[in-house]
Amino acid sequence: MVHDNSWQYLLPVPEHSMVKGTVSSRPPETEPRVRRGYFESRYGQLHVHNAIPPGGGFEEGTPLLCLHKSPLSGRLFERFLALAGRDRSVYAPDIPGFGESDPPASRPTMVDYAAAIGDFLDSMRFRQIDVLGYHTGSLVATELAIIRPKQVRRVVLISVPVLTEGERDVVKRAYPSTQPVADGSHLASEWQRTADTYGHGAPIELVTQSFVEKLRNGVHPAWLTHAALQYPVRERLGLITQQVLLMRPRDDLWEATLRARELLFKARCIDLQEQGQGLFEAAPELVADGIREFLRG
Repeated sequence: MVHDNSWQYLLPVPEHSMVKGTVSSRPPETEPRVRRGYFESRYGQLHVHNAIPPGGGFEEGTPLLCLHKSPLSGRLFERFLALAGRDRSVYAPDIPGFGESDPPASRPTMVDYAAAIGDFLDSMRFRQIDVLGYHTGSLVATELAIIRPKQVRRVVLISVPVLTEGERDVVKRAYPSTQPVADGSHLASEWQRTADTYGHGAPIELVTQSFVEKLRNGVHPAWLTHAALQYPVRERLGLITQQVLLMRPRDDLWEATLRARELLFKARCIDLQEQGQGLFEAAPELVADGIREFLRG
């Protein structure tokens, strides 16, 4: 169910309309229309970023669903939507507990997160959809592909956290549940943790955006991280039956994603040697170009 009249942008808009016998026309659209709307899910309202191709939505491409990393939101895909939305509708929900989406009442599992996104797919009545998952979002995408094998047509996984036990321990220590304190001293440690994630030389704007989103989302980034650490990713990746494109930027999951390649031995693979953290903010064109032929086939 869509709220705030956002249903209007999901319907085709005629280029010409008759008003008292006079034809009025608008300039033809050349770029996708990027909008936002709210939909119902099992956890309340789900906020969704959306791009519709020029021409009112009569595109031929299968719609694409994009699932973001923690601690960010669907806003991560803002520049990407304007590129990928040229030949298909693209949807980037804020996973429950992130961005503008309502949070679960208690800590969910990865299956729960996927089921909530499935509520959105049901409300839109998609016959088929392609799914892209980035970082922790790749695990939500994996589970969605497994539980909806007929509806999910193709899968794009980017930076997949197939972690060793030692790496899992590092993540557990790096993402404690930091409680706010009156003097604000907790903010310094959170800032440093965010900066360390992106590494030396990362644009300050990128670090700031992630830091603000993390603070805004409270405990929920830690909830998704916990779900990711509990998720049997090696076992579940082997259950994907759809065609898979695996993209591997040189970020903190460079080696972990190589392990995913070994599990998805039939997957098409693209290494992005020159790209690291902040892939969608820094180089959305590379992703859009990299997935275009895969999703057309």
